[in-house]
Amino acid sequence: MKATRVHAIRIHSHGGPEVLRWEEIDLAPPGPREVLVRQTAVGLNYIDTYHRTGLYPLDLPAVLGREAAGIVEAVGTGTVELREGDRVAYALHPGAYAEAQLVPEACLVPLPAEIGDRTAAAMMLKGLTAHYLVRRTHRVAPGDAVLIHAAAGGVGSIACQWAKHLGATVIGTVGSEDKAELARANGCDHTLLYREEDVVARVREITRGRGVRVVYDSVGRATFEQSLDCLAPLGLLVSFGQSSGSVAPLDVGRLATKGSLFLTRPTLATYVARREDLLAAARELFELVRGGVLRVGIGQTYPLREAERAHRDLEARRTTGSTLLIP
Repeated sequence: MKATRVHAIRIHSHGGPEVLRWEEIDLAPPGPREVLVRQTAVGLNYIDTYHRTGLYPLDLPAVLGREAAGIVEAVGTGTVELREGDRVAYALHPGAYAEAQLVPEACLVPLPAEIGDRTAAAMMLKGLTAHYLVRRTHRVAPGDAVLIHAAAGGVGSIACQWAKHLGATVIGTVGSEDKAELARANGCDHTLLYREEDVVARVREITRGRGVRVVYDSVGRATFEQSLDCLAPLGLLVSFGQSSGSVAPLDVGRLATKGSLFLTRPTLATYVARREDLLAAARELFELVRGGVLRVGIGQTYPLREAERAHRDLEARRTTGSTLLIP
């Protein structure tokens, strides 16, 4: 089998959106237990900007992206679960910003007929992240009060719906009234405009002074202190992103003085490192989407070759819900 020549978005240096280049690359034939996926939709995630800027540095040159859906075009020797023509999706495997991609079979999830390619690409990384947040890092229970920052974003939109389905009182922070309307449609009982309101005071008011059981914080530096102050005694701060920058070093003694608080910095990679965990999480996610419990909002799409524009809009907070790049 000959090499496959495809277009991809690559970077040769770390920096701003201008370093993203539309180039041709060669893909070798799939190796043992490897699959060639012809991609139909690629997910855009904030972690892509961390790789682009070098906050999470990559070996260069590199193809960005960690999430996509498509069709199996060829399989390597020893492949046991997938065959040509199967529809699949993945999260976390690097190199998604391409027309086609070589992916280990162990990273791929077969797609049910009811889940479209664009829906899958819009929800794999974000939906699996929401799963570990509300089902494993803190298992949301009826009556819990939870605070979700960036509630109108890709992960936030799904996490709000899921937490509401599990019986929580959901408080979400957003940057505009338009995003507040979206967050309410996704299950937020209370939306807080963080640019205009005192978030801590409002959370205390909503919870009658007690605070929330858990804060899901993907923003990082700008929200970390207020997240701690929003927690009830024995509450948990789940810091799973840093769109505003890295959190400063913490004197752990402050967790004691603020109410014997818990703090964790989880990653999706840890939670789905075992294939059985990946497949179980994907099954639960797919079931709720097929059942209409979770709606995957695709806020905007861009041609893959216009990834630079998509990155600029994402970092300027001009996007809502999930964003797709279409090869």
